[in-house]
Amino acid sequence: MSIPAAATMDKPVPLDLFKALEAAVTAAHAGAAILQAYAHKRSELVIDLKARNDLVSQADREAEIAIIEVLRARTPQYGIVAEETGGSPSGPASWYIDPLDGTTNFVHAIPHYAVSIALVAQEGCGIAFEETRCEPGPVVGVIYDPCREEMFTSVRGVGAWLNSHRIQCSRTETLADALLATGFPYSDMSFTESYLPMLRDAMHGTRGVRRNGAAALDLAWVACGRFDGYWELRLKPWDVAAGTLLVREAGGQAFDPFGRAPWPEQGNIVAGGPGVAKALHDLIGPNLKAAGAG
Repeated sequence: MSIPAAATMDKPVPLDLFKALEAAVTAAHAGAAILQAYAHKRSELVIDLKARNDLVSQADREAEIAIIEVLRARTPQYGIVAEETGGSPSGPASWYIDPLDGTTNFVHAIPHYAVSIALVAQEGCGIAFEETRCEPGPVVGVIYDPCREEMFTSVRGVGAWLNSHRIQCSRTETLADALLATGFPYSDMSFTESYLPMLRDAMHGTRGVRRNGAAALDLAWVACGRFDGYWELRLKPWDVAAGTLLVREAGGQAFDPFGRAPWPEQGNIVAGGPGVAKALHDLIGPNLKAAGAG
């Protein structure tokens, strides 16, 4: 995929974000090729259990290796933080990689999963935009849905795209008119009792709630206006890094509901169009403390 010609920046950026975007798109295709090869021979998959209901497959691991190979070859100056092989932030920015978001869907042949890759800048990285001066957080985001061949891309301060077409969050103004997405507790069940009131309130106060099982795609779908809002707790940073930037660059809001970080790096997230995000935060707010997700 070529970078949209309309994507230009007024200020010089020490980190070459467009080179990073090209690398991430190439890496996402490399990872997805492995996933799709296994999708046609799932009987050969080796599947392990990391924790209760937390699966990892041979496809996850091999896709991650392929992604990392591309990123290290093209952008060796950046650190690597990956779901399966680990790592820690280093240098001016680091890649946050989820090679297969929606593993349970994948294992059960449900065609709703994605590769998610984000470049996350560290404090003092030198990136300077008028409204996001040196703020740490995602600066490049790529989410690729190989089943639909939908490539979501974003660059901080420049915009968000779906297959090279600019996207924007919905303009829905009220929760009553909003279609929301969420993710249920699936492995850590300790906050189920405080989560259920959030779900109940959302069911009663909105047009509907969907649970599709892939956080990265939920956020991508918020960015392109399919969902009006989304919330989930106790995810991982690689689940939300790329999607956070997509939503923000599509004119929406994506934030830590506890307000403890400039981006939802602890995996607790509320996202939505500007008319819905705050209302959604207010709706789940009474039960956040009880959830203990912070």
